[in-house]
Amino acid sequence: MIDNRSVTHSIITFQETDPMNPDDTRQRLASMGWRMRDLPGFIGQAGPLWTRREDAGWVYGLLCEARHLNPAARAHGGALVTLLDHAISTVAWEASDRAACVTLQLDTQFQGAVREGQFAQARAQVTHRTGGLIFLRGQVHADEQPVLVAQAILKVLPGVR
Repeated sequence: MIDNRSVTHSIITFQETDPMNPDDTRQRLASMGWRMRDLPGFIGQAGPLWTRREDAGWVYGLLCEARHLNPAARAHGGALVTLLDHAISTVAWEASDRAACVTLQLDTQFQGAVREGQFAQARAQVTHRTGGLIFLRGQVHADEQPVLVAQAILKVLPGVR
C-alpha cells in the first residue's frame, strides 16, 4: 500500500555552528537522535551518511565537509545527488519488501546550495507503484532551505535481496 499523505518532519538547522569544528556538530546530531552509519561501497566513500527515524520513515543526512566541496566552495552536486539517490533507493527497497531495486531514471533540479558545515537532509516518498516499477519523489534541505528536488523511477529486481 502506498501512503500519499503529506509528510511532516523537523528540519535541523546548524546556522550557529562553526564549520571548522565538525566534532561539535557531530555531537549535536547524535544528541538529536542521528546515527552516523559506516556503510560499505560507494556510499561509505561519499559520506559518512547519517540516519534518523521519523514518524513517516527515515531521513538521511550528510554533514558537508571540505572533501564534499566543489571549486566554488559549495557541496558538489554529485554529492547531493548521491545522498538523495541513496534515500530514494532505500525507500523503494522498503516499499518492495526489501527486494533489490535499481534506479532507471532520476530527474533532479537544484534549488540552492550547501556550504561547508551545513547539514543536508534527504527524504523520499513513494508516489505510485505499477508491477515492477516504483515511482518516487525526493527532497534535500539544508538550514530549512530547499536545495534539491527529484523524481525517480526504480525497478524492483524480484528474487534479489
